[in-house]
Amino acid sequence: MGCDHGYVSIYLVQNGIFEKMLAMDLREGPLSAARSHTEEEGLAGKIECRLSDGLSQYRSGEADALICAGMGGELMRRILYEGAEKLKGMRQLILQPQSEVRQLREYLRDTGFVIAAEDIVFEDGKFYPMFRAVPGEWEADPGDEELFLEFGKQTLTGRHPVLKRFLEHRIVTEDTVREQLKEAAVSGSEKAAERLKLQDKEIGLLKRALSYYK
Repeated sequence: MGCDHGYVSIYLVQNGIFEKMLAMDLREGPLSAARSHTEEEGLAGKIECRLSDGLSQYRSGEADALICAGMGGELMRRILYEGAEKLKGMRQLILQPQSEVRQLREYLRDTGFVIAAEDIVFEDGKFYPMFRAVPGEWEADPGDEELFLEFGKQTLTGRHPVLKRFLEHRIVTEDTVREQLKEAAVSGSEKAAERLKLQDKEIGLLKRALSYYK
């Protein structure tokens, strides 16, 4: 879903990871490019390109895995919500949200999916979290549930080095914002004072996560 120029589909078929792919995108422009690239690689018989808003043009049972990457977590959540019935036949969801990562994890937890594997990479100055979700019941972990939803249980407990880098980067960024809010609050801004409380909470959460690396 959101195949863009079709490179992921081409890679997966060429490397024998999947036998066939259904490449879908909302926009005709990227989809046309995906068709051209697929034909150039001689894979038109194995990769079908289809114009679709989310899963609207997908028919239940056509595939056993969904890849959704390169878009915001809220948009992903909407796609999964609107196509909930069609997801019942899926064995796995491969998701790479660009934002609202916690909200997406919460949605999976509340709709019968568990995260079986997760990773995070750093490329071209940006951090990219990703995970594989499978049908199952989420095991609650009251002690650090908030941290696991925010940063990922496997990457955090496994002390993933890129996650550590992400946490350190976020702490520096949020500390800078905090100092700006602090100055505004001292000047009498009630709005800044309220935001400062939220900022302190956010920084505290990041430092709790970073404590896993000690």
